[in-house]
Amino acid sequence: MGDCTSVAPGLDGEENLIAAAQHIVKALGSNKNLTDDVRKILVDLGTQLSTISRADESKDVGINEIEYRLNAAQDKVMSWEADQCMVWDSGPEEVAEYLKAVEEVRKLTEILESLSLNKDSDVNELLRRAYDVLQTAMARLEEEFRHLLFQNRQPFEPEQHLSFRSNDEDALDEGSIISFEDDPVDESLQSDSISRSSEDYIIHLVHPDVIPDLKSIANLMLSSNYDHECSQAYISVRKDALDECLAILEMEKLSIEDVLRMEWAGLNSKIRRWVRAIKIFVRAYLASEKWLSDQVFGEVGSVSSVCFVEASRSSIFQLLNFGEAVVIGPHKPEKLMRILDMYEVLAELLPEIDAIYQGEIGFSVRTECREVLGGLGDCVRATFLEFENAIASNASTNPFAGGGIHPLTRYVMNYIKILTDYCNIINFLFKDLDKADPGSLPSTSPVTEEDNKSGSSACSSAMGLHFRALISILECNLEEKSKLYRDVALQHLFLMNNIHYMAEKVKNSELRVVFGDEWIRKHNWKFQQHAMNYERASWSSILLLLKDEGIQNSNSSSPSKTVLKDRLRSFNMAFEELYKSQTTWLIPDSQLRDELQISTSLKVVQAYRTFVGRHNTHISDKHIKYSPDDLQNFLLDLFVGYPKSLPNPHRR
Repeated sequence: MGDCTSVAPGLDGEENLIAAAQHIVKALGSNKNLTDDVRKILVDLGTQLSTISRADESKDVGINEIEYRLNAAQDKVMSWEADQCMVWDSGPEEVAEYLKAVEEVRKLTEILESLSLNKDSDVNELLRRAYDVLQTAMARLEEEFRHLLFQNRQPFEPEQHLSFRSNDEDALDEGSIISFEDDPVDESLQSDSISRSSEDYIIHLVHPDVIPDLKSIANLMLSSNYDHECSQAYISVRKDALDECLAILEMEKLSIEDVLRMEWAGLNSKIRRWVRAIKIFVRAYLASEKWLSDQVFGEVGSVSSVCFVEASRSSIFQLLNFGEAVVIGPHKPEKLMRILDMYEVLAELLPEIDAIYQGEIGFSVRTECREVLGGLGDCVRATFLEFENAIASNASTNPFAGGGIHPLTRYVMNYIKILTDYCNIINFLFKDLDKADPGSLPSTSPVTEEDNKSGSSACSSAMGLHFRALISILECNLEEKSKLYRDVALQHLFLMNNIHYMAEKVKNSELRVVFGDEWIRKHNWKFQQHAMNYERASWSSILLLLKDEGIQNSNSSSPSKTVLKDRLRSFNMAFEELYKSQTTWLIPDSQLRDELQISTSLKVVQAYRTFVGRHNTHISDKHIKYSPDDLQNFLLDLFVGYPKSLPNPHRR
């Protein structure tokens, strides 16, 4: 008896030592900073300790007791195989009993595995039975797991979590840019308002009450080495849910060929929808999906990450493949704003994508995101270059009627005005191209005029340089178009109109920060020079008729009545011809039109008034067809853009 009492404490001490060692191994294994070699050593050590523990336990457990316990657990498990109901629909007590029975089978299986090393036939028979019962239970648990995941899905309503208004699509195709001959860029093409202050939204994708049940099933299946079956069940259900989410966000599956075949109006709508969808999908849905997998599998190594990535991979790739297809398509200028929208939102989401797709398992997603983002950046640069080429090569065979503001000028100025909304992105993409990191994005803080004057503005460098080069190309094109007019005066009027429009557009918009005041002063001087050249080309020859040179008689100092009469007749004919043509010319800007009318009136009316007043004693009233006031009123009819006829002249 004395020997027996002395052995017992020794056994207790050994059991305590094994338990303490197992606790230490488990604690060390939870450290995420371990190397793979150290982690493997700990796994092997844990397995050996479990084997020792099970072997010790088997010493005190007889075969009869194992069989008795297995029979009881088997009865519980098999009782549900004849029932069509779900265990988890039968109340918490029944669930607890079923889980207890399955856990019992699992433990008995481990004990029998350690005893089967002795090749005892009775033990092997019990082990075979235990395997069969465990397999049956695992199949039931997999079914229950799927059922709980599917039946307890929560409805996804994006409007409640982020700003997402599908009715924005109603105005998508109105006034979209199609060609240079259209009216100004439509407001619908301006930058989508992407909130930069939105935070992650964690939503319950599965009813929170069933999370503990899902977790219990997952832990039991994984500890029974049915991790593959459990993971596949989870991935299958959640993959379908993610596909349904994309359908709710109106993101249909499109091949690259489908995207490339789209007309611009349809593609424009799809891109706008994509920009909203990917933000909601990543920021609200994927973040919540990652949270759900962590809740269900969080205690079991990397299973959570694997399940999340495998469930979501095809969905996030569907979104990224659309971006890739857009990049592959032709680099049409009207696409630039939309591509910038795509670049902006993907760059904004990249840190969040990195956070939820961590580790080696998420490497492919992170890599694909960066490749698509880099492709979008390349597409922005290529599209901008194509835009420059399109401006340079935009040829006209006929002069633009009336010498007004050419559609190309309106198009380009409105186009670059909208691009100022993407100032930091454009500046980033065009600066140090070889060093650009697709994953980074410059500051989105607003650029002020003070920044521009001080030279600290990012937009005053790369973006400003490219914009000024673009406008130089436009000016060269307009110079060529002006040569289509036979009338030199109309050439200058055309250039005056267009350069004035450019200068005003810059001065009265965000473009002023990009181009700077010096550029504005230079172009104000340019259009004023063209105004002076117009006056010189139109009126110089007419005003020569009102000069005193050559009107005197050869043998007298008094003017020749015949010469005076011829001068007035020639003036009237020239004025009428000019009136007939220049009423059809157009100056769209009312202030510019008034200024040129006043300037012309001061020169012409004053010269006419002086000439008639000086020689009125030598000219009869019948030869004075128009009074100075008549001329002044007639000059107000110029540049209205439609032909007018001179009314009956004033008779004195």
